[in-house]
This record gives sequence, C-alpha cells and structure tokens, in this order.
Amino acid sequence: MGKGFYISKPVGIVSIILCAGALATIIALSVVYSEEKAKNNNQVSPTDGGTTSKPPVTTLAPSNEPWDKYRLPKNLVPDHYNLTLWPRLTPDLTTGLYIFTGKSTVEFETTEETDLILIHSSKLNYTILENGHLARLTSVNSGVRVPLIKVSWLQSVTQYLVLQLDGKLMTGHRYHLYTKFTGELADDLGGFYRSEYMEDGVKKVVATTQMQPTDARKAFPCFDEPAMKAIFYITLIHDLESKLCHPEHPVTIDNQHVQKTVFEPTEKMSTYLLAFIVSDFDFINNTIDGPAIAAGQGEYALNKTGPILKFFEKYYNSSYPLPKSDQIALPDFNAGAMENWGLITYRETALLYDKEFSSNSNKQRIATIIAHELAHMWFGNLVTLRWWNDLWLNEGFASYVEYLGAHEAEPDWNVKDLIVLGDVHRVFAVDALASSHPLSSKEEDIQKPAQISELFDAISYSKGASVLRMLSDFLTEEVFTMGLRTYLSEFAFGNAVYTDLWKHLQMVYANGTELPDTVHNIMNTWVLQMGFPVVTIDTKTGVVSQKHFLLDPDSEVTAPSPFNYEWIVPIKWMKTGAVQSPYWLRGKSATNDAMKALGTEWVLANLNVVGYYRVNYDEENWGLLILFFKLIPVINRAQLVDDAFNLARAKIISTVLALNTTKYLDKEREYMPWESALNNLDFFYLMFDRSEVYGPMQDYLRKQVTPLFNYYKTLTENWSKVPDGHMDQYNQVNAISLACRTGLEECQNLAKTWFKQWMDTNNNQIHPNLRSTVYCNAIAASGANEWEFAWSQFKNATIATEADKLRSALACTKQPWLLNRYLEYTLDPKMIRKQDATSTIVYIANNVIGQSLAWDFVRARWSYIFTQYGGGSFSFSNLINGVTKRFSTEFELQQLKQFKEDNAEVGFGSGTLAVDQSIERTTANIKWIAENKQNVLNWFRDETKPVF
Repeated sequence: MGKGFYISKPVGIVSIILCAGALATIIALSVVYSEEKAKNNNQVSPTDGGTTSKPPVTTLAPSNEPWDKYRLPKNLVPDHYNLTLWPRLTPDLTTGLYIFTGKSTVEFETTEETDLILIHSSKLNYTILENGHLARLTSVNSGVRVPLIKVSWLQSVTQYLVLQLDGKLMTGHRYHLYTKFTGELADDLGGFYRSEYMEDGVKKVVATTQMQPTDARKAFPCFDEPAMKAIFYITLIHDLESKLCHPEHPVTIDNQHVQKTVFEPTEKMSTYLLAFIVSDFDFINNTIDGPAIAAGQGEYALNKTGPILKFFEKYYNSSYPLPKSDQIALPDFNAGAMENWGLITYRETALLYDKEFSSNSNKQRIATIIAHELAHMWFGNLVTLRWWNDLWLNEGFASYVEYLGAHEAEPDWNVKDLIVLGDVHRVFAVDALASSHPLSSKEEDIQKPAQISELFDAISYSKGASVLRMLSDFLTEEVFTMGLRTYLSEFAFGNAVYTDLWKHLQMVYANGTELPDTVHNIMNTWVLQMGFPVVTIDTKTGVVSQKHFLLDPDSEVTAPSPFNYEWIVPIKWMKTGAVQSPYWLRGKSATNDAMKALGTEWVLANLNVVGYYRVNYDEENWGLLILFFKLIPVINRAQLVDDAFNLARAKIISTVLALNTTKYLDKEREYMPWESALNNLDFFYLMFDRSEVYGPMQDYLRKQVTPLFNYYKTLTENWSKVPDGHMDQYNQVNAISLACRTGLEECQNLAKTWFKQWMDTNNNQIHPNLRSTVYCNAIAASGANEWEFAWSQFKNATIATEADKLRSALACTKQPWLLNRYLEYTLDPKMIRKQDATSTIVYIANNVIGQSLAWDFVRARWSYIFTQYGGGSFSFSNLINGVTKRFSTEFELQQLKQFKEDNAEVGFGSGTLAVDQSIERTTANIKWIAENKQNVLNWFRDETKPVF
C-alpha cells in the first residue's frame, strides 16, 4: 500500500480504482494556481447534437404520489451499475457549453411488487430510445415477462426520472434499467463539474466530481441515498494523449479517435462517495514504508499520509479497505476536502505545502484535513450511516480523530489540545442559541436536499467531535476503540444508525468502571436535545447544579426536549491543584461534600475541557482562580477565560469579573489562554468598534500585549528567527496581530516597512507565518498603491496558500471605494473563484468599514448569489453569519427581519437556520450593550489610568 502525487502535465485520469495490481496509493495534486477562469453564462440546455428528450417537467405542488416524496421507496435495491461517461474538455460548437454524455445500466432487485420505477436524476437530458421512452427495462432472469414502460417523465422538484409500467415487477427478480443521457459540465462545483486553471498562458480544463450529499444524480441516474449501496463498473472516454497506468483502448466514437479506460469494479459503496476525474496531471508515488519522493508542494502531504494511514489501520485494527488511495488537489472545490472512497479531493490549500509560502497553520490544516478524510475511509465509507439525519456521527467522529491522526504525524505539536479552541469553544457559540438544533434529527424531518445540506454545520462537525471526545474520555480510549472496532466489523460494507455504536460500546464496557447509566441513556441526553449545560459549583455548600446555558437568558426555547434540558454530566475536577475522583451529576442538582473548599482552597472543574459544558463557581472561588491563574493547567486557563466571558454575556456573572480574567495576560506567554482571550475580545471589538468604548479598550489591550510583543522580539532576535515550538509560532502571530491592531507604533512601522521592502524590491522576505497579519496591517495603514500591489500579487500567485493570504488581506483596507470594488469582484469568477466568493465577502464584513458595505451588497444581490452560487455549496450559513455578526442596533435588527421576509420565496438554502440564529444573536447583542456598555467603558478607563 502506498502514496503519491499528481503534479500536472500529460493528461491523466484518476478514479476510485486504478489498474489491477497497482502498488501505489496515489496522492493526486495540481500545483498550478489558476490566474483566471473563463465562465460561460449561456443557459442553453446541453446537448450532444443527437436526439435528446425534453419531456414535460413537473413543477406542481407536491401530492401524495410517490414521485412527489423526497425519499425513495424501499422496493427496489440496486446491485451494480455499468456506467460510461465521456466528458468534453472543449466547448460544444453549437451551444458553447461544456458537456458530458453517458450511458448507464443499473441492475436492481425487486423486494416488493411494484409497477413504478423511481430513480434520481437532476439536470440531465435523456435520449429517447427505440421504445419511445427515456429508459429501457430488461430482465436478468430468463423467461420472465418484463413490463412495458407506459409513460416516462422527469420530476424536477423531487429530482426523479419516473417510469410507470403496464405490469408489476416481480419480487425477488432482477432487472436492468438502461439510459442514455447528456449533462452540462458546468462550473457549479457540484456533481460532474468543470474546473479550470491557467498554465503557461494556456487554459486547462479538469472534469471532476463532488457528489456529497445529493449530486451523484447530476452525473448519472442513480438510487442516490446512502443506504442504496452498490458496486460500480466505470468506463471513461477521454483524449488520446492520456498517459496512465490504467488499461486503455483506442476507439473511434462519432468519427473521433479517443481512449477508453475501463476501471476495476468498486467495492459496495454509496453513491455520494463515488468520484472520477479527467485532468492534465502527472503523478509520482511511493509505498508507505518506502522513502518519500521529492514532489515540491506535495512533499509534506506525501510524507505525512503514510504515517496517518498506518495509524488508522492500527486504531481501527483493520487494514485499509481498498488497494490504493488517491488524493488530488483541485483548483475549484467548494469544501475543504471530500472523502470519496479511494479518491479524496481537496482544495489546493488543504493539500499543497510550500515552506517558502505556507505558514505553520497551513501545515497544521493539511495534516488535520488529511487525517479527517483518511479516518472516513473506515468510519463513513466502509460503514455508512443509513440516512443523513445521523450525519453528525460521521463528521463528528472524523473531526475528533483528525487530531489523533495529526498528532501521529506531528507528535511535537501537542495538536490534540487544540480541539478545545478549534471545536469545543467554536461550537459553544452556536449551541448556546435557542435556535440551535440537536445532533441527531428525526429521519422524517430531513427529506429535501436543502435540508440535508443544512446539516453540514458546526453542530454536526464540532459538537459531534466534542461529545465523542467526552465519551472516549469517560469510557477510556481503550474501551472506545474496542467498541469501535467491533462496530466496524459487524457493519462493514453496510449501513448503521448511531445507536448501533452505543450498543457495541456498551458490550465492550460490560466489565469497565461503573457508569451512572447505560452508554445509550447517557449519550442520548447529549445527542437528542440541543444545547449544553452550565454546571455551577458552590464551594461553600458543595452543591453542584446544572442549567441549560443560553447566551440570551431571555430568549424563548420553543424546541421540546425529551430530557427537559437536563444532562448526565461527567465531571473531572481538582482541588487546589490535586486531581480528585470523577463525579457524575444527574438531575438538576446534588451535593458533593468533597467540593466544599476552606480558606484558600479552590476548586476547578472540567479538567482539560473533556466535558461538553461550561462551569460557574461562587464569587469567592472565582476570585481565587483568578489569583492563582498561573497554577492552573494551560488548557483550563483558556477555559476559564472563555467560560467567564460567555457566562457574563448570559448574565450569570458580571462582565467586570470576566474582564478581570484578562489582567494576568501581560504575564502570560502560552498560546491557548491568549487565543481564548482574543477570541472573546473579538466580541468586544464587534460591539464597540463603532462607539466611544473603542479608544479605552485599545489602550488597555495595547498595554497588555506589549510585554508579549517584546518577548517575541527578544526570542526571535529582533524578528530574525522563527520560534521553535508550534504553539510559540502561533502566539508570535497573536503578539504582532494585536500589537498592530491596537496601534503599537513599533509594530505598525514594522509591518509597513516589511511590506514596502517587498514592493520596492519585489523580493518578499516576510516569513510565511507572519504574512497574513503583516499584509493586513500594512494594507489597512496604507492607500490605493499598496492595495493595487497586493491585488496584482494575488492575481499572479501560483501558490494557493499565498493567494489566500492576499485575498484575506485585501479586505483590510480602510478605503470604502476599494472595498466596494472588491465586493463587485467577488461575483466575477474571472476575478474571484466561485469557491472563494462567500468567504471573501465575509472578510470584507469583518472590517468595520466594510461591514455595512458587505451587508448592503448581500441584500441587493441575494437572489443572484443564491441562484449562481447555490450548487454544491454549504457556505451560505457562513456568509449570513459573517455579514451580520456585528449587528447590535434596533435598526440592524429590523433590516435583518426585512431581509428574511423579502427573500422568503427565493430561500436561503443551507443558510436558512443561520438567518434565525442571526436574528436571535442580534437581539441578544442589543440587550447586552444596553446593560454593559457603561460598565465596560468605566472598567477600561480605570485600567488605563496613569499611575502617579
């Protein structure tokens, strides 16, 4: 088993299975970052010039007919597909469109008599066959009468090809369904789509795929549900110039000399995990245990994939399920990566590393994303969840163990600790809203493709990761992995529901330390109700209590809870530095005498933040924790800051107490507490950077960060070296970023000098770790010349990570006219790639000058944005949250409500829930400012008074 890379040159094709006997696990990479991308806005339906049907397309209101329901009937079960696809990498001469043609035969078994065939199909045109219909039905079993097709049509709303028959399909019999079709190889990032890049001034076209969650039906007609697993026999038709290790056969089709590549059959798998790519990429490879081949930008990923893959084989106690694994970086890709079984697709920034341009955060992102996707090869691919309502288990698990895999690749980073900042604290902010949702939904509540896409959110990924980490901790990692292994063994190549995992964990745990209840009952309190508790410990009485934590305590919780918003809470804790026996809280409150504290004794709960909850204490214990901050473990110092600020927002403790947790920061040198503080102070910036609080706040934070800035200045010998530690490198960035942001003159001069030297010499000496913050601060402090220089560098960048840094920094300018121009660029794919449009708008909204400009832009263009950027996109929730997170006035709240009303018909897709969350968050912000503004202003003023 091995790994390798696709670099770019002679045309190549990669699919989920390469040639028989191939030893290489291939990592496929495109190292060319596109300078521009031509788009075709022609809306003519694709055609291959043959006879294709445009049958009646039904758009009537749904009825109770099977074809008006979004779920497939269970009476037909696919066994295998024979699929041939021919993507055209040059535009059709008649329409100007890029197209693909295909033909498919699916063999299925009838489990219950029916005279109706429903198979998913979206945006495909079908050739009318000799029977006068869109498909042909034959029997696999000899001597069996095959019903004739009475009528066939496309049902566009529910995305079906519908075939009504003149008789019944017989139970237990197998049939073949043949179709011939044409689709557009569009640039919409979903299904079988087109990606483009420039190389040596020549436009190159890649035909690639993104099927998850419901876009396999855009590539070929299929039973497009996770439980409808089948084997796929794939043939691709492509140009003669291809150089592959695959068996290829020159053929002539329609007077064109082409190659036909026939791939080995896949394992039994879900449609959403299928992938095939036709590209102009070359490749290198090596085996897992052999020496790495120098591969430029691919070298880092090449070197780390092997150890991560071997780690997961050991973790699951199971060999990698396939003969090989390809990984490919694509110029146009909407998600970070996709775990297609055997052919993982990535954004270029998620796989390609160049030490001259990539920061240590870029490196960490690559390691964790590779680990995330490889974890799916077993958990999600080998064993797949039955329906999308349990998506959280699939993505939450991978989001948890990605840290374990990355730790195996980079053991010196302590990356496992960063799940607290990257996932636990991140999702707390969303899950503390009354508009949150449980991890697992009812199957009947998740039907439409838009509802499925909406599940790809922070709750599924980060809360899923957090509660599974908690489960692993209280069961012990040994028990957790043993249960996981038996679960994978039982359901291999099949489907499961989340409770199946609980059953296996319970079986393994039979002889473990006593739990207060079954794994099933404990975990259901975390899975079947939204939110999380705040656990309050009164060290005077020993009373421990819990309450549903809400950022806005006045918000109305309308979602019912089967557990009345109570959780079974595992509590790991210490007293005055000594770790105590774990404690379980059941019910609203209980008394634990061990948690009583005397004198200067202090209690700290949720050690290492393994529990998914916040912790509050009596005021005296808070005072002692702040007094003895340096005695508290680093992760919990970060926790105390985050808990305090959020408890204050929820009116549980005073905002002054929360601010007091930042007083020691002038003596703090560790990354995690600083990062936690800055994440929370970002809220203060959002609320106050348009008010009189801003000046005193800047003065205070400048005072606190100056010692850290000077510390790194000394440590790096006046910025000439890079700190050794991974966390130190991160905190150096924090020091420079906050020092410049708060107006420390030495820092601002440093950023402007470095940037000017680059402009003057065209030789960029800024270390990759520091480029994002230096670029941003230099552009913010400068004018049009600097912006135009950065724009030019962005357009000419050949390294994806460098282009991303510049794209973000361009949004930092304080010139409104430049920001407005940049906003216009976001909807021009020749300027900003479609995959980057929504994040660029959010970057602009992060700028206090750009906030209102971005909001006005999104409101005015919503219909266009939603229509043109909706395909294959999970990013609308990020866009809506991003452009509204600064909202804190009644006027902005009314605008937001009007926005929701005005676009009710157009819709919000995966951003539907985000609109309600934004309204709830804005309401809470308005109340918070009214209640806290004066106290916050007074506190900052008092802390920055000159001392005489």
